[in-house]
Order: sequence, then C-alpha cells, then structure tokens
Amino acid sequence: MAYFHLKLVPPRPSFPHDATPEEMTAMQAHGAYWHGHAETGVAIAVGPVFSEGGAFGIAVVEAADAAAAQALGDNDPVIKAALGFRFETSPMPSIILRRSAAGAAAAV
Repeated sequence: MAYFHLKLVPPRPSFPHDATPEEMTAMQAHGAYWHGHAETGVAIAVGPVFSEGGAFGIAVVEAADAAAAQALGDNDPVIKAALGFRFETSPMPSIILRRSAAGAAAAV
C-alpha cells in the first residue's frame, strides 16, 4: 500500500461562500462518501482548507497505487455531479502518523 494526497479544487475561488443549492447537495454527498472511507481506514484525513487564495479540500489516503487513489477521487459524488470540481492527486513517499492508543508514533 502507498499514501497519496488528493486536493479537491473547487469550480471558482469564491467557493464555498457562494455555493449554489446544487453544489451544496453534491458537497453533502461528498462528505458522506469520504466519511465512509474514513471509517474503513482508506482515508486517513479529509477536510476543507481555507487559504488566502481560496478554499480547497484535502484527503490523505492509503491506496494500492496511483490509479486506485485517482479512482477514489473520480468516484466522489461531487466529481460525478460535473459541477466543475476536480482532484489533483500526488504520491506521498512517506508519512508520519500521530501516536496510536499504544503510544508509539507510526512512520512508514
């Protein structure tokens, strides 16, 4: 298994502040989709980032390869809704994870 960073690029820099009802519906399905992947352990971290240049989303995932990571993005309901969102997928050659319940930091 390998780790990947997925960046969800919204359709415009002003998103989500001017989101349409259709976009908000797609984003609700997007949240449910990634919540499910977090529960199964595929998604390590998922969430919005509000930067000075505009908001975007991130997901750090564990997948067999780049194609599997890209498939996670391609199957996101917000992408399937064809509203102008897109994912940028990048490999992460290593990752440091926070301490587990056992107390040891994991690095792979």
